[in-house]
Amino acid sequence: MSTTPKSLYRDEGVVLRTQKLGEADRIVTVLTRRHGKVRAVAKGVRRTKSKFGARLEPFSHVDLQLYTGRTLDIVSQAESIRAYGRPIVADYPAYTAGTAVLETADRLTAEEEKEPNLRLFLLVIGALRALSERSHPAGLVLDAFLLRAMSVAGWEPALGGCARCGEEGPHRHFSVPAGGMVCPACRPTGSAMPNPATIELLDALLTGDWDAAEASHGGTRREGSGLVAALLQWHLERGLRSLPLVDRSDPTVPRREVGLLSEA
Repeated sequence: MSTTPKSLYRDEGVVLRTQKLGEADRIVTVLTRRHGKVRAVAKGVRRTKSKFGARLEPFSHVDLQLYTGRTLDIVSQAESIRAYGRPIVADYPAYTAGTAVLETADRLTAEEEKEPNLRLFLLVIGALRALSERSHPAGLVLDAFLLRAMSVAGWEPALGGCARCGEEGPHRHFSVPAGGMVCPACRPTGSAMPNPATIELLDALLTGDWDAAEASHGGTRREGSGLVAALLQWHLERGLRSLPLVDRSDPTVPRREVGLLSEA
């Protein structure tokens, strides 16, 4: 009896999370360049003699060959492009920020499996590279990623004109349900009144003005992070598990190593 051959395909991606399957296998969730989010079985990777188990850890940028399965695809080959995990997990603020990056990418593609999202894929790669290279403070890298990821999803906050009527600012009030700054006529009850420097910081992070962003002070960064987190969680309709754990302490504090993302 003839059988239909399984379809092979190749793509590069970032491992977002892993889950144990049976005694030796693992389900890997990967955000790929051309196929969006893919969930696939990596057989035997938990055995000590596995050829590519270490390449399929969270934070890994990999080149994969897969073939389609009935419910989950199957990983047949995995080659490392760049392993961001080691430098990220060696720095606690970078690690906690990195876990929030991966969880956000996973959540933003939760209902769009196999739908390509190149902009989000590139944002994840850029954020992991910045965290691994310590090119900017980890908290700022995370907030920049979250703002830009929301923009990709169609939720870019209004930081200049009014989020409701479009009237040009500057405005003094910020409403999470409205989606950003609001004018006096549109201001809902309970709107916040952030420091103007905080809105300038968010605009700098959204546009990539790192000189302005890194000139900000601790109180401004904390207020900005609170607004970004509130916006994201409003749009996602439930919180991220990793976001409250993000370490935003002084970067001069001694760092400690932590383990990789725990498996479900």
